[in-house]
Amino acid sequence: MDIESFRLYCLAKRGVTEEFPFGEQTLVFKVMGKMFALTQIDEFVSINLKCDPENALLLREQYNEVQPGYHMNKKHWNTVLIDGSVGDKKLMEWIDHSYDEVVKKLPRKQQKELNSYTPE
Repeated sequence: MDIESFRLYCLAKRGVTEEFPFGEQTLVFKVMGKMFALTQIDEFVSINLKCDPENALLLREQYNEVQPGYHMNKKHWNTVLIDGSVGDKKLMEWIDHSYDEVVKKLPRKQQKELNSYTPE
């Protein structure tokens, strides 16, 4: 997966925005204002994704490319190395999981708003 594929995949999800809250090199994707994915744009070597804590540990045991979230809460975030050893399909599953983890923690009002969201 390259950075543009990653970017387009994230932006295709309901209610997603892209921002640079940590400086012009860190691209952050948010759903309803909450982060679910981020990466460095100058060198696209990894992505940080939110993850269910139990699943996060399992993924770290199964995949050398999955590590505790760099500069993130290690319980809820994984850093996934983008070196070609994890296929795009698996990466997209993990992005989906990250998005879903954030959505399910949103207040019901925001979840309802998201479900009725239509892109402009």
